[in-house]
Amino acid sequence: MTEVLDTPRRRDDATTPLPSFAFGGVGAVAALGAVALLVSIGRYGFFGDELYFVAAGRRLAVGYADQGPLLPAIARMTDLLAPDSLMALRLPAVLVTVAAVVVTAQIAREFGGGRPAQVLAAAAYATSPFLLVQGDQLATNTIDTALWVVVSWLVIRWVRTRHDGLLLASALFTAVDMQVKWLIPFFWLALVIGVAIYGPRELLRRPALWCGAAIVVLTSVPSLVWQAAHGWPQLRLGGVVAAEQATIGGRYIWLPLALAAAGLIGGLLLVYGVWTLFRAESLRPYRFLGVLPLVLIVVFIATGGRPYYAAGCYGALIAVGAVRWMENRRRSRVTLTVAVAAISVALVIFSLPLRPESDIDPVDTQAQAGLEIAVYGRFGWSELAAGTAAAYAALPEPERASAVVIADSYWQASALDLARATHGLPAVFSPNRGFGYFGTPPDTATTVLWVGGTEADVRAHCAEVTAIGQVDARLGFPGVTRGVTVWRCARPLVPWSRAWPGMLRLN
Repeated sequence: MTEVLDTPRRRDDATTPLPSFAFGGVGAVAALGAVALLVSIGRYGFFGDELYFVAAGRRLAVGYADQGPLLPAIARMTDLLAPDSLMALRLPAVLVTVAAVVVTAQIAREFGGGRPAQVLAAAAYATSPFLLVQGDQLATNTIDTALWVVVSWLVIRWVRTRHDGLLLASALFTAVDMQVKWLIPFFWLALVIGVAIYGPRELLRRPALWCGAAIVVLTSVPSLVWQAAHGWPQLRLGGVVAAEQATIGGRYIWLPLALAAAGLIGGLLLVYGVWTLFRAESLRPYRFLGVLPLVLIVVFIATGGRPYYAAGCYGALIAVGAVRWMENRRRSRVTLTVAVAAISVALVIFSLPLRPESDIDPVDTQAQAGLEIAVYGRFGWSELAAGTAAAYAALPEPERASAVVIADSYWQASALDLARATHGLPAVFSPNRGFGYFGTPPDTATTVLWVGGTEADVRAHCAEVTAIGQVDARLGFPGVTRGVTVWRCARPLVPWSRAWPGMLRLN
């Protein structure tokens, strides 16, 4: 006989008065979120990482230096179906984000929440300037966050039903997420710690859990083999991320930024959800979830991770907070909820990339651009390609015949790689991030167009260095598509085949 714990029952709530924002239901919230994303996904241009995913997809492999193979595969599929289409490339991100909104509502239902609680949970997720708005572009964190939400739902449902097929399903989604990035093992580590402390410890004795773990390991073997053969660059990338985080405050601002990622109403429900998990007797079977964010905070602060690394667990915690909040239907509480929801909607609309390009002011430093990287990282690619093509055309014919392009950053290299056919550019290389592992410039390339970097950077590799072009897009990213020099680099000091391994860098 299947064992079922004394957990909160679902309530119909069909006869209970609903707050005004709940009448449309979860489907309406998800639909509005989808509309907001669909309106914005065609705005501006490709984000730098999206260009990289397309370039990586044209070089499909079982592993990459800085990510798993899933996003390059998605980008390759959309590239074949609809070349150069922003809408097509970003549509998978919209779909998984909207799915996460719906699954968050389903988590509230698992906790016994009726329709108002489910709608509140969905609305909290859909009004987060991070959880929703990240869905307007294809990114590893967009897919990773949504998969965490699904895995959370499956585990929570298992606690209520004890159906072991849910554990196997959670393993399959975990295996998929391992093909995106390697963060979800921290989720499982935190979950195991929580279960070991508060139960249900039976979870750790279920064969289905360990069979699922074996599935995850087996499906990760090809990527692990690739990483081992290339010196584990994805693990070394953690140090690069920590250094980047240190420049903006590092550990000291991690928690405030992590809470901000949940949004206004989402952040409030998240904190309330954690608090009530440790206090409500009816939620005792799920108390292990309260440990989840605490462990993740410690782990990601200690390792210098990005504040949004823990965002995948927000859906479950928001759902807990929504259920407990809606159990008391006092008019003052409903009024407060509607007011906060209205403010949250305004914040998410403000966060969407809807401003006309003419209203966006240019910036001169990477620090300034970094504050709005999702905006400035989408401009200047056509200017970069045109400027590089003009510099290439200016080379003497004998040099053009054997020349290649080396870009300082993987964003530049990806943009130029995709522009080769339309601008007549030669092969493109870059020692930066994963692009450095795509190939080595041939030793026959005695002349190189070096895009970006400083003169000192280029002189470290060539005997003759001359500035022959300039790229300065109005809304470009400084150092990437704005204020960029194109150098003629001739007579390499060391053959590229020998120099390249030492040139590779993840920062």
